[in-house]
Amino acid sequence: MKFYRQKKSTALTILFTAALFLPNLGTAEARPRGSLPPGLDAYVARTMKVFEVPGIALAVVKDGRVVSARGFGLKRLGRAEKTDARTLFVIASNTKLFTAAALGLLVEQGRLAWDAPVMDYMPGFCMWDPFVTRELTVRDLLVHRSGLGLGAGDLLWWPPSTYTRKEIVQRLRFIRPATSFRSAYAYDNVLYLAAGELIEAVSGKTWEEFVAERILRPLGMSATTVHASVTGRGGNEAWPHARVDGAVRPVAPFASDNTNPAGGIRSSAEDICRWLLVLLNKGRLADGKRLFSEQTAHELTALVTPQPIAAPAPELASLKPNFRGYALGLGLQDYRGHPVFSHTGGMPGYLSRITLLPDLGLGVAVFTNQESGDAFNAITWRIVDHYLKAPATDWIEAFRQVRSRQEEENSAALKKAAAARASGSRPSLPLEKYCGLYRDSWYGDITITMEDGKAVMRFAHTPGMVGDLEHWQYDTFIARWRDRELRADAYVTFALNPDGSINQAKMSPVSPDTDFSFDFGDLLLKPAKL
Repeated sequence: MKFYRQKKSTALTILFTAALFLPNLGTAEARPRGSLPPGLDAYVARTMKVFEVPGIALAVVKDGRVVSARGFGLKRLGRAEKTDARTLFVIASNTKLFTAAALGLLVEQGRLAWDAPVMDYMPGFCMWDPFVTRELTVRDLLVHRSGLGLGAGDLLWWPPSTYTRKEIVQRLRFIRPATSFRSAYAYDNVLYLAAGELIEAVSGKTWEEFVAERILRPLGMSATTVHASVTGRGGNEAWPHARVDGAVRPVAPFASDNTNPAGGIRSSAEDICRWLLVLLNKGRLADGKRLFSEQTAHELTALVTPQPIAAPAPELASLKPNFRGYALGLGLQDYRGHPVFSHTGGMPGYLSRITLLPDLGLGVAVFTNQESGDAFNAITWRIVDHYLKAPATDWIEAFRQVRSRQEEENSAALKKAAAARASGSRPSLPLEKYCGLYRDSWYGDITITMEDGKAVMRFAHTPGMVGDLEHWQYDTFIARWRDRELRADAYVTFALNPDGSINQAKMSPVSPDTDFSFDFGDLLLKPAKL
């Protein structure tokens, strides 16, 4: 799941500055737009053309007012319906801040404590390491420092699986850590699923019920939904698109509720303005009441987990921060001397970015119905530069150049692997000898069976993951998934015992562009008895 989680220094605490008031949102056409960058409509249109994005939702708030809440382009290729201010897009990992705020509300009620162990509230909660089980706190669920590797455990729910959310959390105990506890940043989703279960354990309401009742309703976000499973059922919604086999086309929506606490919210430009404004106003609503307290605003925005800083591509040199880290459902860094809070999100066919510059009273949200982070970045930084009065940068061209180079590098890596292949080699065993039941300690069962003369791999808990095994070289095969929208073909390499029987199998992605939520590399498949 590409949630764009670049996705260590002393801890920093930076609070949102107060905005003035919540406006009457009204209709998109009635909103003032005079302070937007000149030529923004043409700029957005060019962005969509260059990066092949059918539709975009754009929200801009400034100094307590809605500057823009608009839709651009099409809801779905091949159809005439245009996006508007109320068109719903999946915001994916931008859901995480809602989950963090929900926990903050429970802290305010005295029903949780940020730094109390999770197992105090969920006695059955268990990680691989008993020490981590005892010490992992409510705050730790949100800040990507548990020791789990990047995207660890995502195959338990991605693609949609038969596991329930509770079962996924129960299987955390079988996932080996990649680093020691609190020693490194590595983005994960499964602990946000655990956070959703914690909300239910403490409040008696599901994550979906709690967020809808305690956050969306008070904000008036009446169109926003909390169930990923309703995506694609009609109404004013943007359809997901992605590049599949070289062409951008509509793809199937991700329709599983397992991931809701980590990425299940759908919202619109109009609704998200209300969220941006209350964040910039440190939790205060239009009528002077509070959605959450100033102390909760402090907790949400205080840097917890430092992140390493890598040099960006030359075209993006001005984006290099001096500090960078993760708070609670928000990333924090600086840009041209200003603190920037932001998060991105990705689900199949959708990407989103929310950006807040509190000292400017500025909030920007860009949602897309195509998997182009270049699009939301180019638009976001154009708007931010306008308000900073920064030197003009052609962000579209900058991100286009970087993307082109990355595609060339990915293509070169695939060609290099093909050139190194021992194409004349043969498997050590007859094909049927590789068949059988395999078991991974955290995922569960995977079967390989002979069907019409082919070896076919099936993930027992993931109906969509069915692949034909094609011989690559020696005892390595490639699983070609029948659902080509997965875009995640994987090497499957078998190791043999001295007697020629299968000892184990491991997997790894074929393409360097494979989404890291396909955490094949964490699997260790051992033969099991039927």
